[in-house]
Order: sequence, then C-alpha cells, then structure tokens
Amino acid sequence: MERTPNGTPVGVDDPYEFVGVCDYLTGEGTCRYAFNHYEHDPEFARERAQEDYECPIVDPETDDTWADCPHFRARNRDRECVRCGLGEKRLAHDDERPLLEEHHLSYARDGETLSHEITIYLCRWCHAKVHNSWARITDDAAPDPEALAELEGRRSRELEELGFESAAERYGRDDRDERNERNERND
Repeated sequence: MERTPNGTPVGVDDPYEFVGVCDYLTGEGTCRYAFNHYEHDPEFARERAQEDYECPIVDPETDDTWADCPHFRARNRDRECVRCGLGEKRLAHDDERPLLEEHHLSYARDGETLSHEITIYLCRWCHAKVHNSWARITDDAAPDPEALAELEGRRSRELEELGFESAAERYGRDDRDERNERNERND
C-alpha cells in the first residue's frame, strides 16, 4: 500500500486507479499546462507547442499513461467521500470544520520528488481510519454514526434558517402592541 512520507498508509496500492482525466486537459484534447505555465517547464511547453499543444496521453496511438506525463494533476471535484459516500454540507457564514477533507494519494517514491498531484475527498472519519489503520479507500463502508449525526445537525440548522419568522416574532412583539403604540403617539 502507498504510504505518506511519515509512513502512514494512504489506503491504495495504485493512486492512478482513482484518476479520470488530467485537470490540465481541455475538451479539445490540448494541454493547458504547457500553454498557461510555459515558464515552469519551457522544454515541455516547446514540445507541446510543436504539436499544437496536443496532449500526448490521449492520443489513441500511444501506450503512454497519465503516470508518464511529468505535469499530470487530478483532483476529485465530487463533494462526497469516495469511501463511504457522505456528502458535504457547508453552511454560509459558518466556520465549522468541514465534513470532507482532501486526501492525497500520490507521494514521492524512494526519495524522488513528487511530480503528480492526485487528490480525492474523504470524510473526516474515513480519513482518520485510512491514515490510522489498515482501512482502504476501496472498502465497502457506510458513513460513521458520528458523521451522520453531524450532517443531520447541519441540515437541521439550515432548515431553521429557511423558516419564516416575522420581526414581531423575532423581537417578541405583537402587531397589536405596535399598532396601539402608534395610535397613542398620534393622539
């Protein structure tokens, strides 16, 4: 199993199993990295420019894989835990700790520098299980009871905010009291 530089497990044997496409790949099959970040790797950018910035990995005639590209990056965009399926619930103007955390699958191997970023989302509870035990990301797991309780608490607070409450109710005043005060002032 892959491990972090500190030796804790990351929950997978092959990080590339969790990759769809590279974040730099455009819908036309071109490499946005070579075009937008020329100064970071001029040689790579020149090679891609000679090929009209075409991504060599998506070419059907090549045997290259995402692991062969020096600037590959894949970050999961789904806002749910890959392991148990718990969805994110963030409340506006609330600085509570998020339910989901980024989990990096790709680390430097044998002292080499990390060149690829492969990131997925795990809930806090699955994240702890993966790093602190032998839990795998591919395990058939249900959301932790604490995670479900936290999610439901956030949903309840969200529904409370959606409910209508008049100013009179909010400040403990009755409309009749307010009308009486106005009438008394007008007399």
